[in-house]
Amino acid sequence: MAIVVCLFSRVHTADQTLSDVAVITAFWAWTPNCKSERSVICKSPISNDRQRLLVSSFSVHQHLGCFVFKQPTQRSFDYVLVAQKVDDEKDQKAQRQRAFIQQLEKKNISVTTLYHEDKVFYGLRAAREMFEDYQYLLKVSDSCNCCGETSGAVTQTTRIRIVHFILEQTFINTGGECDQIPCLICVHYHTRNIDSYETRYMRQKTQQPFISYFGEKVALYYLWLSWYTKLLIPAAALGVVVFLYGLAFFNTNPLIKEVCESNITMCPRCDNRCKVWQLSDTCTYAKVSHLFDNEGTVAFAMFMAIWATLFLEFWKRTRARYVCQWKVFDWSEEEEELILDIVNDQNCTPKQFRHSYLRSTLVLILVTLMLVIIIGLALALVVFRVVAAALMSESSHWDFVKENANTVAVLLGAVLHYITIQIMTRINRSVAFQLCAIEETNSFAATERSFTVKMFTFQFFTLFSSLFYVAFFLGRINGHPGSYVRIARWRLEECHPSGCLTDLFIQMAVIMVLKQTINNIFEFTVPWLKRCLGRNAAKKLERKCGHCYRKTCRNEDGCVEPCNICKLRDWLRNYHLTNTDAFSLFNEFLEMVIQFSFTTIFVAAFPLAPLLALINNIFEIRLDAIKMVRLERRLVPRKTNDIGVWTKVLEAIGVLAVMANGLVIGVSSDFIPRLVYRYRYGPCANGITLTCMEGYINDTLATAFLNHTGIQNDFQHSQMKTEYGYNATSCSYRDYRSAEDYSLTSQFWLVLAVRFAFVILFEHVVVVCKFIAAWFVPDSPIRVKNDRLHDKLRRTTDTQKRDEMIFINPWRVQVIL
Repeated sequence: MAIVVCLFSRVHTADQTLSDVAVITAFWAWTPNCKSERSVICKSPISNDRQRLLVSSFSVHQHLGCFVFKQPTQRSFDYVLVAQKVDDEKDQKAQRQRAFIQQLEKKNISVTTLYHEDKVFYGLRAAREMFEDYQYLLKVSDSCNCCGETSGAVTQTTRIRIVHFILEQTFINTGGECDQIPCLICVHYHTRNIDSYETRYMRQKTQQPFISYFGEKVALYYLWLSWYTKLLIPAAALGVVVFLYGLAFFNTNPLIKEVCESNITMCPRCDNRCKVWQLSDTCTYAKVSHLFDNEGTVAFAMFMAIWATLFLEFWKRTRARYVCQWKVFDWSEEEEELILDIVNDQNCTPKQFRHSYLRSTLVLILVTLMLVIIIGLALALVVFRVVAAALMSESSHWDFVKENANTVAVLLGAVLHYITIQIMTRINRSVAFQLCAIEETNSFAATERSFTVKMFTFQFFTLFSSLFYVAFFLGRINGHPGSYVRIARWRLEECHPSGCLTDLFIQMAVIMVLKQTINNIFEFTVPWLKRCLGRNAAKKLERKCGHCYRKTCRNEDGCVEPCNICKLRDWLRNYHLTNTDAFSLFNEFLEMVIQFSFTTIFVAAFPLAPLLALINNIFEIRLDAIKMVRLERRLVPRKTNDIGVWTKVLEAIGVLAVMANGLVIGVSSDFIPRLVYRYRYGPCANGITLTCMEGYINDTLATAFLNHTGIQNDFQHSQMKTEYGYNATSCSYRDYRSAEDYSLTSQFWLVLAVRFAFVILFEHVVVVCKFIAAWFVPDSPIRVKNDRLHDKLRRTTDTQKRDEMIFINPWRVQVIL
């Protein structure tokens, strides 16, 4: 018995009407050439234009003279739900589960139920009509009608995205979400094909493997990360050159030589047990300082500020080129969410935009309070370093620790800072979510933007508050002999006579190395260990499922649905993977943007930061790909055409980097004092034919005499005893002060004026260069603009022809048995 459906249509053209030109006979044909496909044989000739329109409009392809509608049997499920099995049907949990499943079935989602021990698995498949509605709404949309999904077969990523949205918007009769089905799994399929994604993605110029499996959002993340890593290569190379420049004069620099050969007696670093010490004892410290505080860092800081601008501008061009290829250039997330609302419920009402000044004020107050707490933690770290340095100087049993108490305190403070970062990251995340809940945004896109800004702000202050203190306040608010500033009777830290930049370098190096290395280890090993530990249990569960001997189940290209045994085994494997959520990709972006901040903001103090970032990213890309494909549950594929609010965040970081590096060079480093000494106070300024920097270290030191009343209150006689056994009557400290009344000298004010002038000049020059670079490099390439024009013309022409040729109007169906 065969069923033949005869379809008669009237074809309308612009200038004439042809009656019954094409009579199409459609039938289900099980032939060797067209298995499980609907073949349409056209008995009358069709022009090439109409053939192209038929193919684009009705998702067909030509095969052996036939137009074939491909309708293979769907092997995969759109989503899988996992819940606790409840034997008692009258139990409230069972009733809530059953109510939730019934709500899904009312929305035309078929549910396949499988039981395994104490778990129940629900496999979900949405009906074809749901996706047809989605495609129709895309066509009539203002922003989403240019995407490639308005016709043809709906991709698996789109199916998952639609079903996921419906699950998030499905509520039971009580008016809330069903908390008795806590586990929603986006299942990994075809693992043989995707296992090589992590090694193939860089060779795929279109990023198509990731788009077809993870969606555009994940593809854009890897595209951005790849682009960022590539542009780190010149920055890392120049940073190494600056470091080698300092290393080349490691032993011949006159400033280092002056410190190492000095016989100057320095004032005690702390109260009570700290004694006077010789400047030559810090010879190694002075050498390390010169590696990162030299003339090359100024040029490198300017380069990195312009590099950040060029990176963003060229990234915008790269993004435009790829999203144009993916046909999502004009795509709108808010409009997509509105379309999904209609697909979920045709009688839905659009979510209104709302703004409450009361809620905004409350959120602003809470954000400010949170930032005050974070800054307070940074001040607590300052107190810790002060106390630790004093205790180690007084009571340490190791001479090395006692002699280098300040450096050890800085290292311990950096480690404690890292621990604080790890703890505060969890707290910041929870607080940011609560603040977003208070705002009551009208869409997930708005919630994601709000959460991104708040979370990044909290993390930025958590990581950089201590660094800003070291860069701009350390050694400048501690006072001087006779008038020291104290916190709870403890003296504040002082800078080394060679400068404070080494302390900033130590902080950055420890945080970057620990944060990147330990984070990568934990991000990869925790899911891997979880998979290994759960592998035995999963295998036992899979063995209890039974064994399947059907060849069709093992053939991924077949048209037969897998048996229940194979379904359950596959779902169990996915169930035991590490869980993911809507903000899993956000964590990866946050990690890289924080790294970008370290690479650009204080790069003048740490020229090797781009090199460390480059090495980290080489491993990060591959580890992230392996983690997403093998160790974690599949991310819900999401469509997008940009990295979102992260672009604005990166632009803000670029502007902040200009100001921070200008202040680091002008205020924190000794570049300006050395410049002033060379041309105003040094031997060259007086016409003496000596090295221009001869005597610079001695010029930056002031002298404190013990016979002064204020000095006697700060220093005890036992502290003034030198290692040679005699009592020092005076000592030196780093400052521009008079030896008579300890007032600031004219040289201090001259240096301060030049510092401010340099900061203003540096920032203006770099900002002008940034604007020129941004103007010179357009956001979209000319080729992309031309391609978009041609694409709009083609879509307009196709729409016009589609309106002229109304197929099957009306449809008349005859069934012949």
